[in-house]
Amino acid sequence: MQAAIFNWSGGKDSALALYKVQQHKEIDIRYLLTSVNKHFDRVSMHGVRVELLQQQAQAMDIPLHQLLLPEMPTMEIYEKEVGQTLQIFNKQGIYLSVFGDIFLEDLRTYREAQLATAGWQACFPLWKTPTKDLMDEFIDLGFKAIVICTNNQFLDKSFAGRIIDRDFIKDLPADVDICGENGEYHSFVFDGPIFQSPIPFSVGETIYRTYQSSSTTDDKDQCFSSNPSPFSTGFWYTDLLPA
Repeated sequence: MQAAIFNWSGGKDSALALYKVQQHKEIDIRYLLTSVNKHFDRVSMHGVRVELLQQQAQAMDIPLHQLLLPEMPTMEIYEKEVGQTLQIFNKQGIYLSVFGDIFLEDLRTYREAQLATAGWQACFPLWKTPTKDLMDEFIDLGFKAIVICTNNQFLDKSFAGRIIDRDFIKDLPADVDICGENGEYHSFVFDGPIFQSPIPFSVGETIYRTYQSSSTTDDKDQCFSSNPSPFSTGFWYTDLLPA
């Protein structure tokens, strides 16, 4: 088996990709790697509390490594932190990084190029699988997830805090990818076959935040974002409270 790290966002695509890797048993996931906003102590962009992230890692029995970033990191700061993190894993003989990306070509190209400079390779277990098929598989396998962030350009407040099920899928607008692959929404997985036990939580308030930034934190699936362009948009965040 080849040793690897898994770029863990805490959401459904990460969960399904990790499940597939574990089923094939050709890759040994040594660590979960997650970008964390050290100012708010929450998962970057997703807004999930680190305590819940840690509970996910414990329920999977996989060590968690947090990539601690400032609230609005520049590309230079981001890439420096990533490079230093890779060196830590290099000392343990790890040179493979696994992602939950599905079809964003520019993002994959960026990830592979950045890893190649450090002598690493990338793995994409979900790549080019139709997102409807992935969502059906996710639900059929017994995974459970809740929407914790929506991009207001695509989904309004009513979608934040909803459980991802077939009713949720039916209510999605036609121009929204069913898996949110274009950043339409983010999720938190709290149960499923990769967990030894469900993650307990309660649902808190939903708030609106606007970002005007050219930072790296608007990436699809955490670590190794594509080259960002300035943006100004709003997001609805549903806070999850550890039980």
